[in-house]
Amino acid sequence: MIPLEEAAAKIRVAAEARSSKDFLILARTDARTTYGLDEALRRAEAYANAGADILFVESPESEAEMERICAAFSDVPLMVNVVEGGKTPVLPRERYIEMGYQLAIYPATGFLAAGRGLESVYSHLKETGSSVGVESELTDFMGFSRTMGFEKVWEFDRAHADWTQGGDGKA
Repeated sequence: MIPLEEAAAKIRVAAEARSSKDFLILARTDARTTYGLDEALRRAEAYANAGADILFVESPESEAEMERICAAFSDVPLMVNVVEGGKTPVLPRERYIEMGYQLAIYPATGFLAAGRGLESVYSHLKETGSSVGVESELTDFMGFSRTMGFEKVWEFDRAHADWTQGGDGKA
């Protein structure tokens, strides 16, 4: 962890350098885990004073700690990092709002769900030697391809079909 003065200086420079009011500075401190909540709050306050628009105090370990963070910064938007199985309590949206959080991120939820699906499908494959019977756990292939943005790839391919098929393009 870099010294507090250095971190605050970086935030101050970013705040001074921004050229649009639409550019927001989110300042994160991981001090809670190593140095305790008091140090994390001290750092978050310095970041707010340096010009941070949103504060992110990582890893509060109880609702009481979360309430303390929110009470300390009732005038600054706060973000909570929700990781199922992590240290921060996983709560209903309404509870985060009630405490004073304005933003919640769920960075692990999708890949944890994907992991569960992979475990299930590959267990079935291992046991039966086939994917027959797991169709209900699979998303539609074409729908998933569209979700992943492959339509743009297909459009590109169609637009450049002559070139990709050895037309006037050079390989």
